[in-house]
Amino acid sequence: MPAEWSPHQATWLSWPHKRDSWPGRFEPVEPVMVRFVAALAAGELVRINVLDEAHERHVAGLLEGKANAANVRFHRFRTNDAWCRDHGAIFVTRDGDDGPEGLALDFGFNAWGGKYPPWDLDDVIPPQMAAVLGVPCETIDMVLEGGSIDVNGAGALLTTEQCLLNPNRNPSLSREDVEQRLRDTLGVSQIIWLGDGIVGDDTDGHVDDLTRFIAEDRVVTVVERNVSDENHAMLAENRERLDTVRLADGRPLEVLEIQMPGPVEFEGDRLPASYANFYIGNNTVIMPAFNDPGDEAARQVLAGAFPGRDVVAIDCTDLVLGLGTFHCLSQQVPVFK
Repeated sequence: MPAEWSPHQATWLSWPHKRDSWPGRFEPVEPVMVRFVAALAAGELVRINVLDEAHERHVAGLLEGKANAANVRFHRFRTNDAWCRDHGAIFVTRDGDDGPEGLALDFGFNAWGGKYPPWDLDDVIPPQMAAVLGVPCETIDMVLEGGSIDVNGAGALLTTEQCLLNPNRNPSLSREDVEQRLRDTLGVSQIIWLGDGIVGDDTDGHVDDLTRFIAEDRVVTVVERNVSDENHAMLAENRERLDTVRLADGRPLEVLEIQMPGPVEFEGDRLPASYANFYIGNNTVIMPAFNDPGDEAARQVLAGAFPGRDVVAIDCTDLVLGLGTFHCLSQQVPVFK
């Protein structure tokens, strides 16, 4: 599985339509998506799943004049919800005679442990994506969401015990079984385990809200320096784990820290607002912002980590009500033959 910063042939999205995911605040969501697509389409193809012809016209109308239309493709693939990182195919490459060949992996999807039925439409999205690209699609007998893993493209994978070892995903698989399937399917050799995820994360601790590879031996991780904040303890424990990691060649990880934003709440419940949920495009990095004094400091950390890309911060105060932001909404398609 190539690292996210490797060249993309496209980014794939499923356009939001499930109003219950953003109770009472769906209207602000689509303008945020327009800004997301506009930033991406300036440097790569953006493929968007829509429900039907009417939905396609609606989304195209929203994007008209704001995103590069030549870099937008619509696919009438019905979905239950918008989280393409988790229900979409995970793409890997294999050596071929004329260069890297693509393979779409179709892991099982059960809406984060059966939390949000129905999920039947989402679960059949991967082979439809593969068919568009003309690549084979391999069904994997394992529940796995794309947001629960992060790779460096050189054999290492980050994940969390809270998610991948949760009995609501693969109750018959041991830790060793999970590790072996990750090695066999994603071409990794080292599994780096973090502990728990942030408060408000309904995915049971997806790593893309915690720690992300930004180079083979570098990660950016969110921290909470306020010891009275409910995220402090688990983020401190994850930070300590990162200090113990040695890559296969003995190198330690270089760790960049980003302070978490202040709590973002809805009706008394804390939402999973995290700067780690950024998406790495070909020419840009799209970072969620939260109308927080720490937004610019977080953006500057990412700008230093990605000197060849424009780091764009987009306000996600309304979007995060759906319990995810830009990384959760997107899936990269690497370059392959």
